[in-house]
Amino acid sequence: MAGAMTIALALAGCGGGGSGESSADTYGFPQTTQDDKAEITVWVDADRSSAADAFKKANPGVPIKVVTYDGSANGSNSFRTKMQLFDRAGSGWPDVVFSTQNNDAAWASQKSNGKQAFAAVLSGGLVAKATLDGFTPGSLNPCTVDGKTYCLRNDLAQVVLWYNKELLGKFGYSVPTTWQEYQALGEKVAAEHPGYIVGTVGDAWTPEVFFWSSKCQANNITGPKSVTVNTDSAECKRAATMLDTLIKNGTTPNVSVFTPEFVKKYSGKVLAMPGPAWYAGAIFNNPQSLNVPKGQLGVAAPPAWQGEPAVTGNVGGGTWFISSHSKNLKAAEKFAEFVTTADDYQVNLAPGYPAYAAASTKWVQKQESSGYYATDLQPIVKAGTEIWDGWGSGIFSQEAIWAKTMTPAIAGGKSLVDLLPQWNTAIKNQAQVDGYTVK
Repeated sequence: MAGAMTIALALAGCGGGGSGESSADTYGFPQTTQDDKAEITVWVDADRSSAADAFKKANPGVPIKVVTYDGSANGSNSFRTKMQLFDRAGSGWPDVVFSTQNNDAAWASQKSNGKQAFAAVLSGGLVAKATLDGFTPGSLNPCTVDGKTYCLRNDLAQVVLWYNKELLGKFGYSVPTTWQEYQALGEKVAAEHPGYIVGTVGDAWTPEVFFWSSKCQANNITGPKSVTVNTDSAECKRAATMLDTLIKNGTTPNVSVFTPEFVKKYSGKVLAMPGPAWYAGAIFNNPQSLNVPKGQLGVAAPPAWQGEPAVTGNVGGGTWFISSHSKNLKAAEKFAEFVTTADDYQVNLAPGYPAYAAASTKWVQKQESSGYYATDLQPIVKAGTEIWDGWGSGIFSQEAIWAKTMTPAIAGGKSLVDLLPQWNTAIKNQAQVDGYTVK
């Protein structure tokens, strides 16, 4: 999940394979000498600690060391940076790594500093084909490079419209079905119920929520090292214009949902909020966040731009990688498969909508049977099929670019429409630094 709190990163410790690899390539990559009893080191963010705990409980005979780190949250790039350090040292690689980002396969599948790629090929027999086939169609696309799968998706992060059914009814408002209706709702709220909000723009994944859902061509990865960037399009401008209106009237504040300020100021004040599926457990049904009471939270399909079919963005979702350097690939695979497919974690504990199809069906049933939600959760399921394919998963992080370029400018009172050229330049520059040809 995106937005996890940063935890101190321990660099020491690893089940990795030393400076040299053997020529064995049973699964499509060179392997070091294997030891089925070797301890595996697993890196997780704070929110995935329960996944590691569930695995240890279900597999007490597997020696495992768990290290918490920030999960590359908000495009920090810590995963890649640390692996590059281990590549130079020739040792130290963890056996399994969780990342909140969907762009890591683009670099983890490639050689670095003369070393073999960090990510093990999973589709060459290391993970059973039946298991890979069990993931929701399209969910492994960010993990697939040149036809090979390099990671497993933890959960899907399609954007839906969360809303407080009780408050909307009390104020006499309808659930918006288009972005035009959504803007009109924000304008009514500002005039009639100041202090209440219909969204936020304070997080690094704001472009995935609003601009991706508007088919803004800011991140169209067209090849392994090519990208089309055009923030001057009508699709980009309409999203920016809408947000400028709602930022100015206070209904879409520039505050991160993961800050004490947000919880203090907006608990009980969120009328609606476009956001990923994982907002359910991370923000709304969370005693440490908004803690929306049972029977109030509803979910609707993502709004459409009038006259167009609805499409949605994708906000993270999380990926699990197995190291090609691991001395115990058998245990590493067992862990990665468990945390992405097993009911013990994905159905019983996971806060977000699982990427593994069988688990997602059970997750929805479990959530609905709890009686917590004011509506059924089918809009989440449907939105999973509406993610627009014009926004890709390149090496560079759109979240990091937005956080550095746009968030401070919004805080300074600048218009998003006026900032679009600056955003375009920032994306282009970062893409070129990472070796992309930019159109």
